[in-house]
Amino acid sequence: MGVTRRIIFPTIRILLWAVIAAALVKIAFQGAELTTTDDALVPTAVITEQHAEVTTGTVTNAVAVQGSVIDDPSVPVKVTMAGTVTKVLATAGQHVEVGTPVLEVTLETPVEPTVATNPETGEQTVTENKPKIKKETIKASSAGTLTLTALKEQIVAVGDTVGSVAPGTLSVTGALSADQQYRLLGLPGEAQVTLKGGPAPFTCTGLRIGSSIPDTGTDATQVDTSPSTGGTVTCAVPAGITAFAGLGADIVITNGTAENVAVVPVTAVQGSVQDGNVWVVLPDGTNEERAVKLGLTDGENVQVTEGLSVGDQILLFVPVGDVTAECGDGTSGVDGVCPG
Repeated sequence: MGVTRRIIFPTIRILLWAVIAAALVKIAFQGAELTTTDDALVPTAVITEQHAEVTTGTVTNAVAVQGSVIDDPSVPVKVTMAGTVTKVLATAGQHVEVGTPVLEVTLETPVEPTVATNPETGEQTVTENKPKIKKETIKASSAGTLTLTALKEQIVAVGDTVGSVAPGTLSVTGALSADQQYRLLGLPGEAQVTLKGGPAPFTCTGLRIGSSIPDTGTDATQVDTSPSTGGTVTCAVPAGITAFAGLGADIVITNGTAENVAVVPVTAVQGSVQDGNVWVVLPDGTNEERAVKLGLTDGENVQVTEGLSVGDQILLFVPVGDVTAECGDGTSGVDGVCPG
């Protein structure tokens, strides 16, 4: 037992360490042996085109706009004849109606003197003539509260502003994006308005689209050079509705409803107003571009009036490679991207 412990076990230990050391040296200088297999990774996901079917539905073109209540602008009182203010016929703060006299302007035009010659003596007699006098009454062109800035004996020219009339009425106005303006072609004459914290929804009349209502308190010499991306929609708050300038308002404009018509998702159409393109799926699985005529849209679906029949299959999304972009240099971009 003593021999085994003193000689055999230490010898075995030394041999094991030697084998381990030799293996480590081989790995360090030759690298570990790696076996490769021919099991290449193969993608299993398949991208498929999504299709949509032309169906029958109802489309209501309702455009929602965030707006606010504003005071209707004052209407200026302008001079229609050059001259001198000889009479002030109304007072500031007075309520006037259309046609109420405000000022009298007088224009004196000198008349050449009359020269008479005595045929016997040749003596000339000069007679001064009175000037030709023309009077013009300046009247209010709208009803409301008058503000007057002209004074008696003031010399005025045609087009001068001598006062203004504040109608004391209110309107609701809101900003429109470009696509909303397209959806409001053939604008109806009214909208439904809900005032923030106000009365029940009411019908707002005299609906119109254009630039924002001018503010007569703004310096006319200051020109707004900021870019405009849309227009404004404005309508009149009817009498009897309690409202205040500055109140927020929700404006809903319903510009037509089409029932039982052919409809497709807006994502399937290139274009959104009047004319568009869709990609029809053919029996062999390929697709072709087809021009269509468009009607109303509700933002999710659009009416197709020509070019498709109910049951036709089309691509759910416009192919990216077929989307062009109008670039600043007059060219068309590729895949919706402008060069540079």
